[in-house]
Amino acid sequence: MSSLPVVIAVLVVTLAVAVVVGRLLTRRDGVVRASEGAAVTVPGVDLPQGRPAIVHFSAEWCGPCSAVRRVVDDVCAELPEVAHVEVDMDANPAAARELSVLSLPTTFIFDADGRQRYRSSGVPKAADLRSALEPLLA
Repeated sequence: MSSLPVVIAVLVVTLAVAVVVGRLLTRRDGVVRASEGAAVTVPGVDLPQGRPAIVHFSAEWCGPCSAVRRVVDDVCAELPEVAHVEVDMDANPAAARELSVLSLPTTFIFDADGRQRYRSSGVPKAADLRSALEPLLA
């Protein structure tokens, strides 16, 4: 009978540790981070010439990828000069390897010259995407 409080205490501590570790592992999800790079050629992906593009990697089985699609569609509707390219990671693993995509969804912003400027893992906020794109449209 006296072991029940000990078991409950161990479960509570285990749950608390799991929550903290989960938060630490996902604290950067959806954050748009700057990434400077040279112009790239991504296998199987046609980046538009002369205009910025949002490229996001998805897969049929990826639940959060549909949320990214909605966010990117909304941003591109507000900024028609920005192209939207969706890449199915299962259908084009070479493109995922070229850009070091390790998790889904992953979103990139390329400038008009085809240079990778921003990268986000998880579901980005529309405001963050717009803020990252505005300097590229000037």
